[in-house]
Amino acid sequence: MISVGIVGFRGYSGAELERILLRHPGVQVFLMEHRADAEDRPRPRGFEGPPRIPCSAEAAAAHGIAAVFLATPPEVSMELTPAFLSAGVKVIDLSGAYRLRTPDTYKRWYKAEHHQPDLLAEAVYGLPEFYRDKIAGARLISNPGCYPTAANLAIRPLVEAGVLGSDLVVCDAKSGVSGAGRKPSLKTSYCEVTENFSAYSLLDHRHVPEVLQHSGLEEPRFSFVAHLLPMERGILETIHFRASGIKSAEDLLEVYERRYAGEPFVRLYNPGKMPDLRAVQRTNFCDIGVRFDPPTGRAVVVSAIDNLVKGAAGQAVQNMNLALGLPETEALL
Repeated sequence: MISVGIVGFRGYSGAELERILLRHPGVQVFLMEHRADAEDRPRPRGFEGPPRIPCSAEAAAAHGIAAVFLATPPEVSMELTPAFLSAGVKVIDLSGAYRLRTPDTYKRWYKAEHHQPDLLAEAVYGLPEFYRDKIAGARLISNPGCYPTAANLAIRPLVEAGVLGSDLVVCDAKSGVSGAGRKPSLKTSYCEVTENFSAYSLLDHRHVPEVLQHSGLEEPRFSFVAHLLPMERGILETIHFRASGIKSAEDLLEVYERRYAGEPFVRLYNPGKMPDLRAVQRTNFCDIGVRFDPPTGRAVVVSAIDNLVKGAAGQAVQNMNLALGLPETEALL
């Protein structure tokens, strides 16, 4: 058994990590207390859950922890990461602390200073479908954002195949409320969200640079708008573009079939058939469907994931499996 730790286990992504890892046959889970004053949910009598230890590099070393998950805000991840790395503990960070390439880019989109340029440069972006080989040897893995996961899995194959026309690529993205995290907010309270639907962070959403970095699109060609769905979980993105060199929906689907042949967590739909959120909730799958109109060249791709699984905890476990030499799909299928 390999020992792993979770920091931020009380949040939605951290709780999802605990749920997945408790059924993983190859790991022993430790919950690492970063905020000992935080309130726990009530548990049934006789159920204690995984052991709890202090959140420190010393405690990680004492318990033989090989990898730690940071389900924490970016500033907390930046505070904790250097000490864990110095102690020889691999870090899988679920925040945005290490997703971008330069401090200037981070400052522009996160509106905060980043003082660890060396770690920004070292961090491997944890999207296994694109960077599997790099993840396997990494000590710092930056788990992708939920929106960019769905967007990049849909867009990058189109860029690589050269089938995007010169028009704007529009990504109309919708997410369940758990994507905003557990911290109380007026905008995400039940009475504000239920029977409602809203757009947010127009033109300056912090996930945009992740899509640009890993899809190959230039910023002037990409328009992204996020919307808040009145439901718990799931992301569905509808991507509109004008195709080039494509004659049929079958041609478009073939682009994805070639790119994702053998990928365990990408599922494709027959032309004209589209995934929905129910198909991916509580799974680590990304489901993709295509539609194409030959007379106009208009194409639509729909990409759906669970924001807490393939968009967060599930992908983090996928990365852990790769980094620790375990079967990539363990505990996820």
